[in-house]
Amino acid sequence: MPNRTPKQQPAPHAATDAKDVERMRLEHDLITDSGIVPATKGRHAIYCLTVIGTIEGHSLAPDNQKSTKYEHVIPQLVDIEEDPAVEGLLVILNTVGGDVEAGLALAELISGVSKPSATLVLGGGHSIGIPLAVSARKSFIVPTATMTVHPVRHSGMVLGVPQTLRYFEQMQERIVSFVAGHSGISARRFTQLMHNTGELVMDMGTVLGGEQAVEEGLIDAIGNLGDALRYLYAEIDAGKTGY
Repeated sequence: MPNRTPKQQPAPHAATDAKDVERMRLEHDLITDSGIVPATKGRHAIYCLTVIGTIEGHSLAPDNQKSTKYEHVIPQLVDIEEDPAVEGLLVILNTVGGDVEAGLALAELISGVSKPSATLVLGGGHSIGIPLAVSARKSFIVPTATMTVHPVRHSGMVLGVPQTLRYFEQMQERIVSFVAGHSGISARRFTQLMHNTGELVMDMGTVLGGEQAVEEGLIDAIGNLGDALRYLYAEIDAGKTGY
């Protein structure tokens, strides 16, 4: 009988290597296109979510502006909550603010994540970025970062009727209520900072540096990336040991 040479099987590690290459490519694309790290490779799997530039809502931001699209972030937050492989959430902010309703929507979702979460303000956490900065279980800010507190603004046509003024009041009350409920600052003090007329040129509001934000109770602590990760690791470990 003729000798039959058995078909050569691929090395077991070949498929794994191919999968690793594909996974690395996908992770690289996520970081490049969206600024997302699905799960870090430290002691625990931490999902890193970035909020940068303008928070884009129902209207598109100009093409020359960096933006964070809330319709992209919402499903990411749902995935973080549902994925058992993700153990914690780190939100890094450097934002000028943006759409009020979009920012509040994202802040509410972050506050509703049941896993350990932390925010870190780098550069700026201005305007509607403030609710986002206080939305996690623990907030950090670097000493060189700033946060601008000011009343609600509106671009475009505004009708000069009492209903418009009441609408602005209600929107501002929602922001003040959320910030006061998720940080150590009182609603009265936050409103005072909003209506300060002695600091900003041709505007009202207050610019807080990192140390000032902590002193006012708006942010929990001065810290950087290592501090935020250490906090998350400790919270995850505590949850696993039942303490």
